[in-house]
Amino acid sequence: MATHPKEVKSRKYGHLPLSTSGPQDCALTGSALLRTPYFNKGSAFTKEERKTFKLHGLLPPHIQSLDEQVQRAYEQYSSRPSDLAKNTFMTSMQEQNEVLYYKLIHDHLKEMFSIIYTPTEGDAIQNYSRLFRRPEGCFLNIEDADRVEDNLNQWGNPEDIDIIVVSDGEQILGIGDQGVGAILISIAKLVLYVLCAGIHPARTLPVVLDCGTNNQELLDDDLYLGLHQRRVTGEKYDSFVSAFVEAARKRYPKAYIHFEDFGLHNARRILDKYTPQIACFNDDVQGTGCVTLAGIMTSLKISGVKWDDVRIVMFGSGTAGTGIADQIMDAIAVETGKSKEDAGLQIWCVDKPGLLLQSMKDDLTPAQHPYARHDDDWRGKDHGDLLSVIKEVKPHVLIGTSTKPGAFTKEVVQEMAKHVERPIIFPLSNPTRLHEAKPQDLFDWTDGKALVATGSPFPPVEHKGKKYEIAECNNSVTFPGIGLGAVLSRTRLMPPSLLVAAVRALASTAPALQDPTAGLLPDVTDVREISVQIAKAVIQAAVKEDLNQVKDIPTDEEELEGWIREQMWDPIYRELKYVPESQATPFAKGEAGMGTVRRSATFSS
Repeated sequence: MATHPKEVKSRKYGHLPLSTSGPQDCALTGSALLRTPYFNKGSAFTKEERKTFKLHGLLPPHIQSLDEQVQRAYEQYSSRPSDLAKNTFMTSMQEQNEVLYYKLIHDHLKEMFSIIYTPTEGDAIQNYSRLFRRPEGCFLNIEDADRVEDNLNQWGNPEDIDIIVVSDGEQILGIGDQGVGAILISIAKLVLYVLCAGIHPARTLPVVLDCGTNNQELLDDDLYLGLHQRRVTGEKYDSFVSAFVEAARKRYPKAYIHFEDFGLHNARRILDKYTPQIACFNDDVQGTGCVTLAGIMTSLKISGVKWDDVRIVMFGSGTAGTGIADQIMDAIAVETGKSKEDAGLQIWCVDKPGLLLQSMKDDLTPAQHPYARHDDDWRGKDHGDLLSVIKEVKPHVLIGTSTKPGAFTKEVVQEMAKHVERPIIFPLSNPTRLHEAKPQDLFDWTDGKALVATGSPFPPVEHKGKKYEIAECNNSVTFPGIGLGAVLSRTRLMPPSLLVAAVRALASTAPALQDPTAGLLPDVTDVREISVQIAKAVIQAAVKEDLNQVKDIPTDEEELEGWIREQMWDPIYRELKYVPESQATPFAKGEAGMGTVRRSATFSS
């Protein structure tokens, strides 16, 4: 009989540096403690804590539970008149009491996910300079590149930061160049790391690289807080990114770096440059690819198609499309033993000009080049539109990242269904109005045989009296667990083999493997348990390849799960133990990670 995770947690691993059991050291008292969101409990401070930390007279006398605080906070949240107002309310709460903030979201995850992340966070980013109240995160700008190292050094000692999320703001959430407002996407991603994988909130660092902006509305706005200049490119830009990476490695040598929402021509190039050097990840390039690949893995198991044989058409070959193609290519290579070049021959990429061909090389991005087909193979064959390619390739899998609504027509889908028993069709473009097809149509056109996942939430589909859940390819079920595995193992690198291991773990949790009417991917409400399984797979792969810098990692499956869970932060109030400032760590003084900036409203960027 398996031991309950919390029993393992409390009994065996309390000595670990990232342990989340037992009391927390705290050197703050009085109003300074109440201003520190990582420690603040508000009305939930116990009688003993109020005495020890000199809180009498600063709080109402009645002591409440966390659940009672959540009830009150939810009523306040629900009273806000718009999604953006709700988003702003949540930001204010995060600045006051982090445990309450995360507990509230945890208890209402399905409802609040779109408020704290896409699409509402996109509205907050667009209005960043007008909603601004106090700075959060590290602001680095290209005109002060010589100060990058000093600026990063303010955020703690070398062992204090586990994850850095950095964005240059060029391509944010489908809303384009948002300049310095990108700090909010870095913060939002870190919220998901904490919420979905239990990364310690005070051990995170959001960063924006302000390189200017090509958004004319921002440049014309006197209230815009970023550099009022056109976006810098070329050698100066590359040197700035390099200065950031080198300074981050020097100050926080074990931190995992997550690149977010870089522009089309920089995202893949930067990732390719630094992947052989550091443990890093780009959610736009790799995250969507990983979760999509997991859905494909599940679909191939259901349909009985082997990796050696699978044929895939990618409709839309930008950052997301080629990122997905890359993950699929890596998986084919790992699963079959083929070279990457041979694995790539099982993927056909289609973009605005039609099928990508080698004769188009001058117009292709570096990420598209590996998928360009030989012109001789297509001489005399139609390849200028999706239907023509479908007729020739006869794919098992059709993936859409084109933002071309309705592109997967009845004719296209039924042509695909002529040649394969279970067509695997993933219309992934966001938002919903840009989807290549509606799930209901895909079921109707294939007589219920299609295996479907989408890029946005859709209600269940009814076909012949049965309801079928539609899986959402939500990156949030993937990247947090990968980051957790990277942090706990301190892997030196994040190679394709670790990502494939993560994808296998995610695919193994698919509800459709047990119930044919269920989704091809798990729901985001189950994400913390999913993150444990993904982290376990990443850690095991890192150990196998001798990439782990943490030693004495348990090899037994059950022991490893207990070891992981002990180091996952939970939104619960822990007992505070007073320590004199002379003996306190930066954490105990509220001076590490995001605690540094949130303590002081006078901090200046």
